[in-house]
Amino acid sequence: MTELKLHNSKSRRREVFTPIDPAHIRLYVCGPTVYDLAHIGNARPVVVFDVLVRLLRHIFPRVTYVRNITDVDDKIFNRAAASGETIAALTARTARDYHADMSALFALPPDIEPRATAHIPQMIDIIERLIAGGHAYEAEGHVLFSVASDPQYGLLSGRSPDELLAGARVEVAPYKRDAGDFVLWKRSTPDLPGWDSPWGRGRPGWHIECSAMAWRYLGENFDIHGGGDDLMFPHHENEIAQSCCAFPGSGFARVWLHNRMLNVNGEKMSKSLGNFIILRDLLAKAPAEAIRLLLIRSHYRSVLDFSDAALRDAKAELDRFYRALAAHPAAQAAASPPAGVLSALCDDLNTPAAIAALRALADAALAGDAQAASDMKAAGLLLGIFNHTEAEWFQGGQDHAGQDRQRIDAMIEERRAARAAKNFARADELRKILDAEGIIVEDSAIGTSWRRA
Repeated sequence: MTELKLHNSKSRRREVFTPIDPAHIRLYVCGPTVYDLAHIGNARPVVVFDVLVRLLRHIFPRVTYVRNITDVDDKIFNRAAASGETIAALTARTARDYHADMSALFALPPDIEPRATAHIPQMIDIIERLIAGGHAYEAEGHVLFSVASDPQYGLLSGRSPDELLAGARVEVAPYKRDAGDFVLWKRSTPDLPGWDSPWGRGRPGWHIECSAMAWRYLGENFDIHGGGDDLMFPHHENEIAQSCCAFPGSGFARVWLHNRMLNVNGEKMSKSLGNFIILRDLLAKAPAEAIRLLLIRSHYRSVLDFSDAALRDAKAELDRFYRALAAHPAAQAAASPPAGVLSALCDDLNTPAAIAALRALADAALAGDAQAASDMKAAGLLLGIFNHTEAEWFQGGQDHAGQDRQRIDAMIEERRAARAAKNFARADELRKILDAEGIIVEDSAIGTSWRRA
């Protein structure tokens, strides 16, 4: 079996993955804060870790994949207040939208998707442990983690205490013992949601939510924690601190994986620059599978530059892959993924190398090798592509209404009949109509087929 190697952000080196229990791999990935539609940058970690989960499930007999939903957060409260929508309605609607958009990208759902509001007791339990151990303190209805109490604080991000303080969004508050201390529990005013606690009515801080949900479903120690590199500090740094201090002797996550961010046309995506791309808007204009392929054509630890040209390239590459598959319509997925693709993915999830191996298979399939087409289909199961039949891909599949395909099929049949009757003027007229609609008509010795440009 090929060794799986992953770059551990905590050790800052690539390591052979050694699971805690080879019979059961456990991983946690930070999920969405549900107050708005997902943007294209939100999709990158979902697709990256979807490929990782598919790989882990191929190698190991059991995998538990947990991805949370943050449904208690000041951003949510502010959006609900501004819109007049209830918090419950806002979070339910936004979570549904998130699920639909990620499903459209062929991302498998997590095995467990806990919501923060359902785990307040576990959060309170951890906070009480931290207070008892001298790692947290109450102040004016708030509870804060004492960063100075944890000598390991900062090891994940590799920053000095001064750098940590400079890089943090430090809330200036007179009740803090040190400026870098962070909130575990905060007091709620009557107009804000809150829960009863030993420290009065309040709500959790963001970091404690993930610690509680990971503990509830994966235990004090688990294999992999993932997320975007923008979460490394302070979110993941704080998760480690509060979890390891609450459960002395535990290690929390053994391996930390972080994907880099996504730029748009070489610049950081932001509303102020006018390059902010809502995923749902993009899905309305481009095939979802092309978006997915674009998201994995760059290595997860490199910055991905999104552009219309890059998306067109991804679509063109999928066209070529599907033509290779169409050359062997009877091919079934091979029992095992091809060695080149598997070894690339086991090399720190090297999706660019896996896609390069897929290109070589497509060359072979187009040259007549049916086994290469079978290997391509097996590779697609790991990469989450080839979710359509060849006809669906070229003729619209899930992106166009069935009635539209029926209309085009009828025009193709009318054109065939016109050619058979030597009515070439009508056949040419129909071809021009189809061409104007972006339909490419291809005549061959075995008949006429069509595809969308």
